[in-house]
Amino acid sequence: MTELPDTRLFDTVLVANRGEIACRVIRTLRARGIRSVAVYSEADAGARHVREADQALCIGPAAAAESYLNIAAVIGAARASDAQAVHPGYGFLSENLEFAKALEAAGITFIGPNIEALNVMGDKIRSKNHVAAAGVPVVPGISEPGLTDADLIAAAADIGYPLLIKPSAGGGGKGMHSVFAAEELPATLATARRVAAASFGDDTLFLERLVANPRHIEVQILGDTFGNVIHLGERECSLQRRHQKVIEEAPSPLLSGLDDGGAVRARIGAAACAAAASVNYTGAGTVEFLVSDDTPDEFFFMEMNTRLQVEHPVTEMVARVRGKSLDLVEWQLRIAAGEKIDFTQQDVTLEGHAVEARVYAESPAEGFLPATGTVVVLEESVAQRPGVRVDSSLARRLKITANYDPMLAKVIAWGTDRREALDRLDAALADYVVLGVPTNVEYLRLLVADPDVQAGRLDTNMIERKLPDMAFRTVDAGDYAAAALAARKVDVARPNAPGEAPAASSWGRLDGWRLGDPAPWRSAWAAPGRTGVVTVSGPQADSGTEGPGVVHVNGIGGDQESRTALDLNGTTGGELLWDGQERGYRVGMLGETVFLGSGGWSVALERLDREAATARMLAGLEREDAAADPQLRSPMPGTVTVVNAKTGDRVAAGDVLLAVEAMKMEHQITATMAGTVHIGVAVGALVKADQVVATVEPDEDNSTTIPEGE
Repeated sequence: MTELPDTRLFDTVLVANRGEIACRVIRTLRARGIRSVAVYSEADAGARHVREADQALCIGPAAAAESYLNIAAVIGAARASDAQAVHPGYGFLSENLEFAKALEAAGITFIGPNIEALNVMGDKIRSKNHVAAAGVPVVPGISEPGLTDADLIAAAADIGYPLLIKPSAGGGGKGMHSVFAAEELPATLATARRVAAASFGDDTLFLERLVANPRHIEVQILGDTFGNVIHLGERECSLQRRHQKVIEEAPSPLLSGLDDGGAVRARIGAAACAAAASVNYTGAGTVEFLVSDDTPDEFFFMEMNTRLQVEHPVTEMVARVRGKSLDLVEWQLRIAAGEKIDFTQQDVTLEGHAVEARVYAESPAEGFLPATGTVVVLEESVAQRPGVRVDSSLARRLKITANYDPMLAKVIAWGTDRREALDRLDAALADYVVLGVPTNVEYLRLLVADPDVQAGRLDTNMIERKLPDMAFRTVDAGDYAAAALAARKVDVARPNAPGEAPAASSWGRLDGWRLGDPAPWRSAWAAPGRTGVVTVSGPQADSGTEGPGVVHVNGIGGDQESRTALDLNGTTGGELLWDGQERGYRVGMLGETVFLGSGGWSVALERLDREAATARMLAGLEREDAAADPQLRSPMPGTVTVVNAKTGDRVAAGDVLLAVEAMKMEHQITATMAGTVHIGVAVGALVKADQVVATVEPDEDNSTTIPEGE
């Protein structure tokens, strides 16, 4: 890592962000002896970045618009803490022109680019036209301010199909839509404008030709106030879902696999530097390019991100300056403090390969629905392994809400070559444990193991193609047995409440003790869409010990029975013997829910009382007899963003009635049958997971139905 000069950069820096990036920036500030100030919303009072900063100030309610996006509140916190500079992280205000202007007016340094760069690159139409004038190749299309739907429809014929609709403001893939035929364009334009207006406050759109077999390759650059601009190599970010990156790596396997890959790398790096130099860029930034897998020596400018990227760790792990690694946050501080980049392009080399996987709070097997919960078990010690790094916002007992982006952490692995990096990443993900909130770790392992990913055959549509065939593990009888035995051990170990007989007394025992053989112990358990009843007999039914017993599970793949034992290490992990096979679990329990994790897979099993178990059984029988459920429920907690019908309207099966958004994901709720609808929510309403939001009263002769959830 490059050495800092003896002079102090700043005394105090405020971090205007949250989550793992706030923790990441605070780590560098601490290492450099700079006092860190965190800001937080009321929902984030217990967040990890709040605990790790030297000072923390609350700036408003949970809603981002009233806290993390509140310019006046952030600047007020900077003044109150005597911060000389503000690091914006990424997202929120990191590319906000008005924020940068307000900081300048307040005499506070913005650890980001200059106002010129923010102004030009913050608008996709303006930036595309600007870099084209600087000689940077761009995708054919139409990109002018103020284009109406009619203008865009007229231009589409000349551009040719398929094409891509893009919003001029914002990023992260929001509002981007592919169109393959002319008849699809009008309705898709309306949707894109609505999403762009809601997300960015600007519904300006433009069109580009849709590049066949596209790969997303971006270049990390640094620029200083002395006119120096250098690049630190490229990253491949082609593994995306809905334009959101999932796995990123450096360098690009596409370029590394070309005979003239070094020459292409130099050309794309030079183009990135030209784009940055055209706006006198200062600080760290990323220039994103689209590359066709069919013609990898051609590349087209997409946009410039005028901030630090989520995936910056892979560059830090492979880029070397005179043989030493870089800290990009450190260089942001140095450049913002007026220092000159003290190395040249010839001093930069790339060593080995690095791959990053983003850990999200979501349920991939359920359509990637955003998830919430409380972290019950957390094991991130994989960060101590050679070549492995974890950037995380997680802590035990941390509550994960639906208020913000669902990314929780990043697991990054370096290797001497791509194979070693992928192997290290998979091994780290297998032992990375988060229980209490659903995550995508199992999905990440399936993706990393895919033969095309292993071979470097990537494109931005690959995940959508592969998803239907991914073999997600489902809960089975052995998992139910493990949950029941783990809960039994906790029950038996629970101390007696005041007034109860001593545990040593036969009358005070909680395990149903009796003379003779111990009474069988039964419990009902629920997982998503499934219910099972577990009966335990033998020593474990008597006292929760690890001695072998007989466990009978009913309701999961029919009746199953096994002589089994769960050997728990405390209450956080153990080995289960089921059908003669040993299974390793990490175990956590919160209330009446047992959380199991194994090799990246996890599940939550809820213990049901008699009434709840009976209700679920009856509901299941009713659903089997019914063609569709007239009650429409929100699949996730979130905010109602669209309501397309009003109470009393006649609807057809498949009509989109409303949409719920949470953690950057919009889920459309459709009628499962024809009939008369009753709408129970309005735009802006906050809803819970599984809350009834609408009901359809079916027609008497209702033969047109669709399966629930499709």
